[in-house]
Amino acid sequence: MEPIEFTEDEVRYAVVLVTAPSVESAQEIARALVGDGLAACVNLVEGVFSVFKWKGKLEEDKEILLIVKTRTGNLPDLIARVKELHSYDVPEVIALPVIEGNPAYLQWIDEVT
Repeated sequence: MEPIEFTEDEVRYAVVLVTAPSVESAQEIARALVGDGLAACVNLVEGVFSVFKWKGKLEEDKEILLIVKTRTGNLPDLIARVKELHSYDVPEVIALPVIEGNPAYLQWIDEVT
């Protein structure tokens, strides 16, 4: 399945959700994304409990949720970087379009990414 692509005129910013197995892993991914200019900011949310099916089995695990703020133009490289750094075979990387926001904050995202 091909990803849906938006032009920067349609949707310029995205919030990307990524889960990680540990704080250390999440910090490594967050630092790389911000350090590489692929994200303006990454929030790490501890205490996430995930229930999911994996290879036909019901699984439950504690995870860390990364909330990544970026420009849509960065998504292909951001996804590739997460996959490169992540320990999961199939890491969660889900981008949600930002349809509106504080203009000064959005300008800051432009400046740092």
